[in-house]
Amino acid sequence: MKRAIFTVFREKKLVTTKIVRRLTSFTYRGVMAPVFTPFKHDLNRTLNLEVIPAYAEFCRKSGITGILVNGTTGEGMVMNVKERKLATEVWAQLCKQNKLHFMVQVGGAPLPDVINMTEHAVKVGADSILCLPDLFYKPSTPTELIRYLQVVSKAAPSTPLLYYHIPRITHANVHMGNFLNEIGDSIPTFVGIKFSSTVLDEGLLAVQANNEKYSVFLGSNAIMAGAYALGFKASIITTQNMFPQLGHVIFNNVTETNLSKAQEAQRKLNKAVGVISKYGPWVPSTKAAMSIISYVDMGPPREPFNPLTNAQLKKMEEELSYLEF
Repeated sequence: MKRAIFTVFREKKLVTTKIVRRLTSFTYRGVMAPVFTPFKHDLNRTLNLEVIPAYAEFCRKSGITGILVNGTTGEGMVMNVKERKLATEVWAQLCKQNKLHFMVQVGGAPLPDVINMTEHAVKVGADSILCLPDLFYKPSTPTELIRYLQVVSKAAPSTPLLYYHIPRITHANVHMGNFLNEIGDSIPTFVGIKFSSTVLDEGLLAVQANNEKYSVFLGSNAIMAGAYALGFKASIITTQNMFPQLGHVIFNNVTETNLSKAQEAQRKLNKAVGVISKYGPWVPSTKAAMSIISYVDMGPPREPFNPLTNAQLKKMEEELSYLEF
């Protein structure tokens, strides 16, 4: 392990006035990249932290302004607490160097571990924290979800907190419009959600909740142009790793009301995703595509996923090379 990768982090002490300013100024706009976690090609798929600086440099050159670590794209839920902390520490330093917004996903684990990782994220300087619901005792009402997030927020009393809504995986089907209208001031640090769903009528109600009080990050690459046109102002999209230029074009042209350019970029993006996704489940196929496009070896996925075969990798590379960009 290269010692230069790591630094010693000291917990920040913030006075109340700074806390209020930080939370009320959470106004991230644009497309954030949920980064992959590189693993080695060994039997245990151990962490490959040494390649992350090259990965961060690729992100910087691609114009990415925000990073999410240990999300579903990053396979956070198949890593233990120690591994998630190590990945968080490396990205914390690199985000600080490159002046990137640094978001850490802490959920998908037993609540004591979630609290532990939340405290750690604060200690290393996370700009914001994203949290999945409990994956076993799933919340079924806004009240239950609010209680869970209240517990998490106490471990990060001065850091913006967001909820990660991805019902196709968690099967936690709390309506986000109702949730955001009900939460009120019950969690002072709460600032928004990641909405990884294609149910746009629910997403629009979330955007409009409490007079558009909250940040609602879109989490679906296939509907970016339509969602931005409806009022979404930010997203956290896996494809921003591989095709950041298309993510920027879609966001900027919808914002500037040049819908034809945004629609064309959306068509190109969907075509590229169609090529990638036919080779298997989302994580292993996009992780393989990232290795091809960035020339940074992301390594294989962890169980329960199987990596793509060499033949599949070669075929994917050929098909991607035929695309227009």
